[in-house]
Amino acid sequence: MSKEDEIIQKELSRLNFHLPKSRKSLKTLLEEDEPKIQLRDGQFHFFKKDELKYLSTLLDSNEYGSLYLPIILEIAPTWHGYFRVREKTAVKVIEKILGTYDILEEKNEVMLPRYLIPEIRKKLPTTTTYAFIIE
Repeated sequence: MSKEDEIIQKELSRLNFHLPKSRKSLKTLLEEDEPKIQLRDGQFHFFKKDELKYLSTLLDSNEYGSLYLPIILEIAPTWHGYFRVREKTAVKVIEKILGTYDILEEKNEVMLPRYLIPEIRKKLPTTTTYAFIIE
């Protein structure tokens, strides 16, 4: 790895210090009295219970175990105005919020225009987060 690549990786790591050490499923979080996860910087991030309940209305109960939170909205400088969501259940949730979900077309990832981020974050402020990546 070149010196420049090392510097970029260190800066990205610093930018992403707000990301979780590990994520928890919606099922697990719904069962917790104080739903939270630990972040890479050592602090804790708390989820709003109302928001978790809202998410549960968007899914079948058998899908609660496959939605890991927070949902990561990936942003890369080379995607010029787009962001990505991965994982089938997360994509389903985001598409349902945006009104674009098609039951006949299940996707494992989706690229969406960045102007949709405020709409998503308004409805899911504690259950979504950003990750800055380089591809």
